Amino acid sequence: MCNLYSVTTNVEAIRAFVRDLIIDVPKIGNFEPQTFVVPHYFAPIVRNFFDGRELTKVRWGLPSSSVAQFEAAKKRAQKVQAKMGRDLTAGEFKDMLAMEPDRGTTNVRNVSSKHWQRWLSPEFRCVVPFNSFSEFNRDEGGDVWYAFDDSRPLAFFAGIWVPQWKSVRKIKEGLVTTDLFAFLTTEPNAEVRPVHPKAMPVHAGRSRDVDDGAVGSGQAAAASTAGWDAENRVARRKRGSTADAITSRTVAVLAASEYLGIQRWKR
Repeated sequence: MCNLYSVTTNVEAIRAFVRDLIIDVPKIGNFEPQTFVVPHYFAPIVRNFFDGRELTKVRWGLPSSSVAQFEAAKKRAQKVQAKMGRDLTAGEFKDMLAMEPDRGTTNVRNVSSKHWQRWLSPEFRCVVPFNSFSEFNRDEGGDVWYAFDDSRPLAFFAGIWVPQWKSVRKIKEGLVTTDLFAFLTTEPNAEVRPVHPKAMPVHAGRSRDVDDGAVGSGQAAAASTAGWDAENRVARRKRGSTADAITSRTVAVLAASEYLGIQRWKR
């Protein structure tokens, strides 16, 4: 599970990849580098916006399933009932469930789940700019970073976003309504597997395919035939290393146009 990445690019670099880019100025601001993007924080995405593409910032972490939220609230209710010496009323539990903090889902793998099906259509798809991402491995000393080469050029994750979702993300914030996003994951390739054997992010390429594919038209989906490109390079460095990569490895990258064939990642 990827819960840490960096985006240190600039608006003009993203504009070179995406035609008709509209900038959400109030949210993007000066587009300062984010060297450590973590869950629940706001990060840039590119999403469909009328006849163009919008670069905006959205909170990382899609809604957890209703089952997960119910089970979490039930566990908390049991502790409260033990302390109070009585059962909660139906109304009390309903209020507790509504205010149950949602830890969010940062990586989406099982797109066959009914929970995700409502957000798989093109209007909810986005691409997430990044320059490097990390997978955690205790035996490796912590966070292991990956990028496409030693310069860590701009690339994109294939993601989905949800508009104006009401939930409690942090207890101190209380109930909030905000847009949310996460990115897809798939089976790790030979380079990532030794560090993180469960999954790796789906990459939406590093070319103008981003515009034509990941947030593109339904016609592109029917014509989608692109596959894995094993020739793109990934630089790997451990926690505490210098900005230059220690070693160079190969990572599989999905062409953005294939993102529209999202059923491929059913598990």
